[in-house]
Amino acid sequence: MNVLADGRLFVINDLYGFLSNRKGKAMVEDTDMPLKMQLQAMSTTSEALDLFDVFDCRSIAAHIKKVHIKKEFDMIYGPGWQCVVGSSFGCYFTHTEGSFMYFSLESLKFLIFKGAAA
Repeated sequence: MNVLADGRLFVINDLYGFLSNRKGKAMVEDTDMPLKMQLQAMSTTSEALDLFDVFDCRSIAAHIKKVHIKKEFDMIYGPGWQCVVGSSFGCYFTHTEGSFMYFSLESLKFLIFKGAAA
């Protein structure tokens, strides 16, 4: 499986069952996450796309946040994770270093990050 990350092409042999059912490729637009964390984020995204219609961005984001981010990312990497899903959006935010990823999969864009501590 080929994954574009930071403009570089990574070849991954279906690690963690990653994107096994997805048509097309995940394109990482920008990130400062370690590769293992990127794979976890994209895997959870792929699972959410299997469960919901691609036009139901709110349900996709809620599923990623409630099921995966709260149970996995919060437990492993600490609380404060956020998820934004859509085909067109703008945002401005502050994040914890090493916890930001903006990528596309199918026709949607995904922004996953851990908010910065005040």
